[in-house]
Amino acid sequence: MIDLKFLRDNPDVVRASQRTRGDDESLVDQLLQADIRRREAIVAADEARSEQKTFSKEMGQQMRTASDEDKLRLREEGKAKADRVKELEAELTAAEQAVFDLQMRLPNVVEEGAPAGGEDDFVVLEHVGTPREFDFEPKDHLELGESLGLIDMKRGTKVSGARFYFLTGDGALLQMGMLQLAAQKAVAAGFQLMIPPVLVRPEIMAGTGFLGAHADEIYHLEQDDLYLVGTSEVALAGYHSEEIIDLGDGALRYAGWSSCFRREAGSYGKDTRGIIRVHQFDKLEMFVYCKPEEAKEQHQKLLGMEKDMLDAMQVPYRVIDVAGGDLGSSAARKYDTEAWVPTQNTYRELTSTSNCTTFQGRRLKTRYRDEAGKAQTVATLNGTLATTRWLVAILENNQQADGSVVVPEALRAFVGKDILYPKN
Repeated sequence: MIDLKFLRDNPDVVRASQRTRGDDESLVDQLLQADIRRREAIVAADEARSEQKTFSKEMGQQMRTASDEDKLRLREEGKAKADRVKELEAELTAAEQAVFDLQMRLPNVVEEGAPAGGEDDFVVLEHVGTPREFDFEPKDHLELGESLGLIDMKRGTKVSGARFYFLTGDGALLQMGMLQLAAQKAVAAGFQLMIPPVLVRPEIMAGTGFLGAHADEIYHLEQDDLYLVGTSEVALAGYHSEEIIDLGDGALRYAGWSSCFRREAGSYGKDTRGIIRVHQFDKLEMFVYCKPEEAKEQHQKLLGMEKDMLDAMQVPYRVIDVAGGDLGSSAARKYDTEAWVPTQNTYRELTSTSNCTTFQGRRLKTRYRDEAGKAQTVATLNGTLATTRWLVAILENNQQADGSVVVPEALRAFVGKDILYPKN
């Protein structure tokens, strides 16, 4: 949720942000006008209440000596003033709701320097590693996963439908090892490990910004009015909702390990093969609460954590600066890391880290006290440290001509093997 004071002082900045996103600039002026009407409604309601209060005191004095006719007139006048207060308070409530509704529609202000445009307008910041030259025809991750006894899509579909799967045997160990390594790295870096709920209340889901344009991607349990999370960012963002937290010793940093659920409603016909785009996956998500002036530095630290983890997976990757139109409503800046997928001859997203500035903190009413003791809105950030999709890049980049796959050295202690061989 955007800060109204910032909007009043910097409307052109917010309009420019909307242009960077390719979004509706008119929302800015709609919110400014709604804010003016709200402030006018506050003044009118306050004046009416003050007038009623003054009249009530005077009426009490006059009623002691007034005639019956005057008493009736005073009562009618008092009722009219009370009715006017109720009328103006109702108008104020409506004006405040209009402001709130528009605030909830307006996305975060894009950080200066982020590229403009849509999904294809990202800027590549760096390449790490070189895509491998194969002297044989590489297999895709599903063919490898099936031949090695790691992935069972057919039975996943039989049990749960399309885009579900089983990770079996060493496939399960690979994922668990990857997530365990990510957890160890997070804890060593000062993150508190968390296993959060995967069902959250509507106000928490809305507070993180996920019930906007992409609400159809989220599983909603109507009978319970709860949402299945698509990332543990949601639960971790809600962890300190409506609290004043202590940032005196620095940022609060959490790492949430959870299953995640996405309907993939807008992806019909996309990535139907394998485990790139599925309805359920596991993930370790980093989440940070900090002072707003520390957010950019924390963002770079999260990106550094992601790069360190990807380096351990022995896959080539690139880092991109995501364009404004592909940020999502909560993010002011987002960096993705994308690993090379040999059989697709392209890079595919594995991690994402977003600086949400005070957008989520304001919605969820999470604050801290500054040096003067005044409550201020916190900044929040998030970043993926490991997830199921990583298996795609690990398998394809580490395969050998005989159909085996070399286990990344960092995962061997968890899997118990150096090389995975096809099942006979």
